[in-house]
Amino acid sequence: MPFLPSEPDNESMRACIGVNDLFSDIPPSVRLSCPPLTPPPRGDVEVERAVLGTVGANRPVVSFRGGGVYRHHVPAVVSSIVSRGEFATSYTPYQPEVSQGMLQSLYEYQCLMAELVGLPVVNASMYDWSTALAEAMLLCVRVTHRDAFAVPDTMSPQRRAVLGTYAAAAGVDIIDITHHPETGQMDLEHLAAVLGRPCAGVYIESPSYLGFFEEHVPDMAALAHDTGALLCVGTDPLSCGLARAPGSLGADVVVGEASHLGNPVTYGGPLLGLFAVRDDMALIRMMPGRLIGKTVDADGATGYVMSLQTREQHIRRERATSNICTNEALCAVACAAYLSYLGPRGLAGLAEALMANARYAMRRLSSLPGWEAPAYRSFHFREFVASSPVSPAAIDAALAPHGLAGGIPVGTHAALYCITDLHRRDDIDMLCTVLEGL
Repeated sequence: MPFLPSEPDNESMRACIGVNDLFSDIPPSVRLSCPPLTPPPRGDVEVERAVLGTVGANRPVVSFRGGGVYRHHVPAVVSSIVSRGEFATSYTPYQPEVSQGMLQSLYEYQCLMAELVGLPVVNASMYDWSTALAEAMLLCVRVTHRDAFAVPDTMSPQRRAVLGTYAAAAGVDIIDITHHPETGQMDLEHLAAVLGRPCAGVYIESPSYLGFFEEHVPDMAALAHDTGALLCVGTDPLSCGLARAPGSLGADVVVGEASHLGNPVTYGGPLLGLFAVRDDMALIRMMPGRLIGKTVDADGATGYVMSLQTREQHIRRERATSNICTNEALCAVACAAYLSYLGPRGLAGLAEALMANARYAMRRLSSLPGWEAPAYRSFHFREFVASSPVSPAAIDAALAPHGLAGGIPVGTHAALYCITDLHRRDDIDMLCTVLEGL
């Protein structure tokens, strides 16, 4: 049996499924007209030299970009823990009798995240914030039997795109709620008007994609609940080190991104989606992913198991509540180790440092002629929009020779800047020094 099917085999398979061209969905403009050119085979030494030569051409860059993927310090103890073979090589713990270590670690992740976001039931885990949000929308639709979902027009465009893909397939209308031009806060009057139509849920981001906290979450929760809708809050778990937990503000569902808690950026992934709900079996039964539970065995000893597996594809097939039946287990273990290492005081201290660094950057940028930071008059966490007299492209071109990368463009003369614990004030000063010369 050949490793790869022969052309007759391919023809037979295509005839069986009734498709002649398996690549018909790929636009001709992006297809290769001929096989790619590949170098001849090389020995280990040659390959190593080639790779090291390429790596040696890299230059370190101080980046001020975030937008959902953040570079934070990862303590050495976290890397040491997740490098252990029993974590790094483990897979889905379907056999609890041989997976107690992994199950306990994921259970602890759930407990830590539940304490942070203020909701008692957390799964372990989702792919990223985008898929967590899309699954939260589907949960709201299944529970309320409605087909509309309200979101802020300031939300992440990447998350909005993923949400739109899911919504189109599920027949759900996504309704954008406008914001106040000066503060960026969601327009409550517009939200109330939209909720005149039965909505499955209302989604908000706090901190928002543009960096500021929504200041009227309890009011939004009341508006949603008065009309029978659920409130879904997207958040950054780090912000919960100082800000009130979304669960205490009336959230029914909390989603977010947690990869930056103990995981490096590594080219933008893998990520770690957070998903939590309040203690309501109507919500718990409709959650995607899996829950790890704590129990006792026949001898009374503590044990850990996967709970509510009946929602998953390997059992319910097409009747499963989600097509996500895997998870980011190793990232979740790193997150648990990171939070355990920091502790409550360490997490609060880190959140304070992030806000202090961001405020220093805002003050420095605002001192430049023609600059305004933040562009929205609201309370920010670690990201903010800065308006400038020149375009983000011109800024990036000026910063590149100095080993700097500016913010994410969000307008013709505006960019989203991110400050983390790895940014020193010298880095911010260098940024401002270069920008002052434009």
